[in-house]
Amino acid sequence: MKWKSFISTASFATMPSFRNSDKVLGEILTRSKVVALVGASKNTSRASNEVLGLLLRYGYKVIPVNPGLANLNESVHGQKVFASLEDVSKEYSIDMVDIFRRSEEAGGVVDEAIAVGAKSVWLQIGVIDEDACKRAQDAGLNVAMNVCPAHELPRLGIDGPDDDS
Repeated sequence: MKWKSFISTASFATMPSFRNSDKVLGEILTRSKVVALVGASKNTSRASNEVLGLLLRYGYKVIPVNPGLANLNESVHGQKVFASLEDVSKEYSIDMVDIFRRSEEAGGVVDEAIAVGAKSVWLQIGVIDEDACKRAQDAGLNVAMNVCPAHELPRLGIDGPDDDS
């Protein structure tokens, strides 16, 4: 009997408090034109590579961010790779930062996104950091967590960024 009580309490204690809203997801996906994708990879079997290509096909300007590839002057899907969000912000106004990093690294990326004036952060499926999401929301950014634009674009019937945003 003690175990039943512990198990039900433990399961509630680990449930995330952040909830995505279709309204916010739609705003991010329609108002964003410039997406900085952190954790970009040249490896075509990686989700970040696939999503980068998909976002380009949907009409977004996608800037890959990966310091290792940037130091080698690489490109991904024909897009120049940047070493950091700060470097991207010197050339572009960032609408969305799409984060393909481990959950424990996401908070630092969110803090960088806030520092460079990004309008939103998107933590990919499996990337969960409640505190970072709260910091982003408190700084006025729109936030998506534990979802992927590759799933949300068709689910919400969005075909890319608005022309007038």
